[in-house]
Amino acid sequence: MPEQLQLTFIKFVKDSYIVVEGKQNADRFFIIRQGKVRISKEMEVVEEEGGNILGPGDFFGVISTMSSHNHIETARALTDVVLISVQKDQYPQLIQRNTPVAMKIILQFSKRLRFLDEALTRLTLKNNAATDASHLFAVGEYYARQSQYNQAYYAYRQYIKYNPSGPHVMTAREKMQKIAPYAVKTSQLNFRPDVFNRVYPKDCMLFCEGESGEELYIIQKGAVKLAKIVNNNEVLLAVLTAGDIFGEMALLESKPRAASAVAYEDCQVLAVNRANFERMISTQPQIIARLTTLLSERIWLIYKQLANTLLSDPEGRMWDALQMQLEKNRFPFEQNQIHTFDFGPKELVSMVGLPQGEGALVLRKMMEGSKVQIVQDKIHVSDVREILKQVEYFRKMQRIEKSRRDGMLWN
Repeated sequence: MPEQLQLTFIKFVKDSYIVVEGKQNADRFFIIRQGKVRISKEMEVVEEEGGNILGPGDFFGVISTMSSHNHIETARALTDVVLISVQKDQYPQLIQRNTPVAMKIILQFSKRLRFLDEALTRLTLKNNAATDASHLFAVGEYYARQSQYNQAYYAYRQYIKYNPSGPHVMTAREKMQKIAPYAVKTSQLNFRPDVFNRVYPKDCMLFCEGESGEELYIIQKGAVKLAKIVNNNEVLLAVLTAGDIFGEMALLESKPRAASAVAYEDCQVLAVNRANFERMISTQPQIIARLTTLLSERIWLIYKQLANTLLSDPEGRMWDALQMQLEKNRFPFEQNQIHTFDFGPKELVSMVGLPQGEGALVLRKMMEGSKVQIVQDKIHVSDVREILKQVEYFRKMQRIEKSRRDGMLWN
């Protein structure tokens, strides 16, 4: 007989603080049963879609609890409230007994992630990222110019599939013929929908931004890169490894892929379609809990990336991006520890949305102190405390500059 789920009801009076931004040890989240709660952040980079006032049936604290990071927001009772408290280890049981709650959390997280991702693209690249099927040709053109023919071939092929009468179909066909000898791996990969275990060689594209998607993927071996092309520039979103889940937004929302997925190294994935996903919610709660955790991680990271856009100095943004990656992996900032990141200079430049030429100049400046080096095309730091020191310096400079600007406005 399954263990009974014991949930706790907690009351807060009006104006009480329920959770506070920056507080550590987020071990539970809350579902509102009665009353209203206001959510706020110290640095509100973009206004939240749907507003910051929550009511019965809404939830908060899931991101910090499931990602095991500090709270990213403050929750304050607007009225007297009654909350259902759910501890992290109770979440799989909650999924089994209340599927609609799990689906509501996952769907809301998916929409929130898409909204924040679009906001980040606007802020970092001053552009709205196109994600419709016509964008596939532009993706193919970018990768063809970079001589990355596997990705280019795939993008051209999907452009023709989704735009059979499009203005670039003839050009796409001609370019596919030219690069086919160099893209044999991609052209041979055409899995049937009923084949769920799939193997992709390095540099092959699993899916392309702008195409339709009806599957999510669980990485079993290897690594996958998520990226998008904006303003003829590749922006790296993440490098995922075994156990990670991706592609869920297109599956859950029935919208075009918001980014491309490319095999960062030889990889094996499990493809999950909509029917299988719905069965998994009730039969494999641990996978749904894992998906919630991963979505929480991504939302936490994108909030950090949005805060990164507030740093006006590109060098400061690159130092901050390094610290962000260490925090993401819960790296202990102790003594003079050395660390080699699992990405190189090109990826770091992409993380902050800089053109590669400008980024190379900033990197050269960062390496002048010799504590940052490029070792076997990976970023190597001889003392991680240098990252903390540099980030604090640039944030301090940013605060001084903001105070100066605010003072000029009032004078």
